[in-house]
Amino acid sequence: MKDLVQRFPEQLEEALRIGEQASISRPIRPIRNVIITGLGGSGIGGTIVSEIIANECPVPVTVNKDYFLPAFTGPETLVIVSSYSGNTEETLQAMDVALEKGAQISCITSGGSVAERAREHRLDLVLIPGGNPPRSCLGYSLTQLFFILHKKGLIGGAFVAQLRASIDRMRMEEAAIKSEAQEVTDFLFGKLPVIYAVDGYNGVATRFRQQINENSKMLCWHHIIPEMNHNELVGWAEQHEECAVVILRNSTDYYRSQARIEINKEIIAQRTPHIREIWSRGDSMLERSLYLVHLTDWVSCYLADRKAIDAVEVNVINHLKGSLAKLGER
Repeated sequence: MKDLVQRFPEQLEEALRIGEQASISRPIRPIRNVIITGLGGSGIGGTIVSEIIANECPVPVTVNKDYFLPAFTGPETLVIVSSYSGNTEETLQAMDVALEKGAQISCITSGGSVAERAREHRLDLVLIPGGNPPRSCLGYSLTQLFFILHKKGLIGGAFVAQLRASIDRMRMEEAAIKSEAQEVTDFLFGKLPVIYAVDGYNGVATRFRQQINENSKMLCWHHIIPEMNHNELVGWAEQHEECAVVILRNSTDYYRSQARIEINKEIIAQRTPHIREIWSRGDSMLERSLYLVHLTDWVSCYLADRKAIDAVEVNVINHLKGSLAKLGER
């Protein structure tokens, strides 16, 4: 897994080449809403992208992580199907629903049934390299989401330069990123990680949690500020020294949210001494998001090393899929 994390900048470069060459059809009807449907490592890119484009895209974007699609899905809906393997059960069913409702569909996959159905129905199809764990291929799927939305006329092309800036920063600051990741690993090892971020970085915080779950084989939770100030903050009523709190921060965070973070730290510090921050770097929200993703991906790998476990294996998920397959379709 560390080799795959190390190659993240190269993956983004390759993803840019794929996206630039991808053939994406023009909308056959005006697009009134967008649904990005996908789960796990294939779906998290949708969450991150939807937050980054929130102040630019003129239509609502919904991220779907289920078998079904919202009732509003129709001919003026752009449904982007994202499944790395092309065989994700929930995503395939959602794709069927999109076809039944006459939605405009674009697909991102390495192959499988998604690719077969895309060819059968003459849908937009962006093929990305296969053969790796889906969670290690965020760069491919995230980049193609931007390109599809751009080529459908929903966002501008600034993301290309921002991705290139992200690649340059990751390379220039590789040593500093790895060093801080090691410090965060030391901080989290043997504890229950709790992750906080401001609204707009929910996808980044979710990604960190998921990577700790899968690569580090640890339980973890996250919440978003200011929402957690209206519920979870009260949960810190007792001592929880087993918890280690990591706050993902940006210099551009809204000033009231920054004030909330400082007050939260004062409150939580009374319940656990283990609190630290990770500050993003970058000139755009996309660059800051990918900086945090890359750094925290390293944390998840280093935690796996500290625990002497295989970061790649996900046997329990394979067991679940096998058990579901035995049940068949109902």
